[in-house]
Amino acid sequence: MGAIDVFGNPNSVHGEGRAARAAIECARRKVAALAGTEAGNVIFTSGATEAANLVLTPEFRMGRTPLRLGHLYFSAVEHPAVREGGRFSRENMTEIPVTEAGIVDLDALGLLLGAHDKAAGLPMVAVMLVNNETGIIQPVEAAAKIVHAHGGLFVVDAVQAAGRIALDINRIGADFMIVSSHKIGGPKGAGALIARGEALMPRPLIQGGGQERGHRSGTQNSLALIGFGAAAEVAAGELEMRNVAIGVMRERLEAGMRRHAADVIIHGEAGERVANTIFFTLPGLKAETGQIAFDLEGVALSAGSACSSGRLGESHVLTAMGRDAKLGGLRISLGFSTTEEDIDRAIAAFAKIACRRRSAGEAA
Repeated sequence: MGAIDVFGNPNSVHGEGRAARAAIECARRKVAALAGTEAGNVIFTSGATEAANLVLTPEFRMGRTPLRLGHLYFSAVEHPAVREGGRFSRENMTEIPVTEAGIVDLDALGLLLGAHDKAAGLPMVAVMLVNNETGIIQPVEAAAKIVHAHGGLFVVDAVQAAGRIALDINRIGADFMIVSSHKIGGPKGAGALIARGEALMPRPLIQGGGQERGHRSGTQNSLALIGFGAAAEVAAGELEMRNVAIGVMRERLEAGMRRHAADVIIHGEAGERVANTIFFTLPGLKAETGQIAFDLEGVALSAGSACSSGRLGESHVLTAMGRDAKLGGLRISLGFSTTEEDIDRAIAAFAKIACRRRSAGEAA
C-alpha cells in the first residue's frame, strides 16, 4: 500500500484510521533516527516556521510545573522565522553578533548570558546549525555548553543541516531542534520540532483536539508526513555518499566561477560549510539583476534566502558579517539530483553574465 492509499483519519479507531496512525508513527521513528533520538521526542508540524513559532515562547512546562523564559537571544544570521521571535515580545529579544566569518560570537554570548536577569525568567538561546544563505556551520556544541552553564534553554535550527551533516541532538546539546521535510527531498508542508526529552515542552501554539500528544492539535497530514519519513530514511542512509559527490561538484563550480571572474566573492569560503551551498557576490552586479539574468539562462538560484515570499533586499547575513550588502548575494543550492551537466550549464551561464558585466563596465 502506497502513501496515497492511506486515506483514513489517523486519530480514528477504525481500520483505515489505525493504518494511517501506524504509517505516521513509522515516519516519526525515521525522523527521530535522523536526529539521533527517540520517536516520542518528535512533534510533527506543518513546517519549520510553525516549529519555530511553537518553541519560541516564554511559556513552558516541566511536567506539570510551569517554567518561565524571560528573554530570547538569537544569532544575527538566523532565519526570519527565528528572528521574528515567535511569541516573545520585542523588548525581550536580543541579537547575538557574529564574526566577519559569519560565526556566532561565543564570547559575546557568554557576556550576554552573564548579564541576564534570571529573576525575569530563564534565558532561551537560538543558534542555527547551518546558515541558510552562506552554508556556514556554526559551533553549536560550544554554544550549548555556554547556554547550559547559565541555566538556559538552547534551540537549534537544523533545517539546512539535516541530510547534509550528521545530526545528534544529544551530542549537540540542543534542548530543541527544528527540521523541515522539503529541505531533505520530502513533501512541502511538513516539519518537526524535536525535543531532547519529553518532560520539558512549550505551551501549544495550536490547540484543539489534542493531536501530537497535546502539543500540536489538528488532524495530521498523513501523506506529507509519510513522505517526510521516507525522505529522512534516505537522507540518513546516503548522507556520506551523496555529500561527497555534491562537494566535488561544488568545488568544480566555484573553480569555474573564479576562472571567468577572478573578483567573485564567495561568502564563508574560509570557514567550514556544508557541501551544497554557494553564496556569492559578483562586484558590480546587483543580486536581483543577477537572479533574473541567471533565470534567463535556465539556471534557478536565489537572491539570499528563498524563504521570504520572494522579497528582495539587502541580506541581513551579509550586514551581520560586516560586508557591503548593497549589491546583495546570490545563493546556489546543489541537490541530490544535480548532475555534472547542470554544473557545466551553470558555469556557462556565469561566464556569459560575467562577460556582460565586464562589457558594461568598460562602456561606462
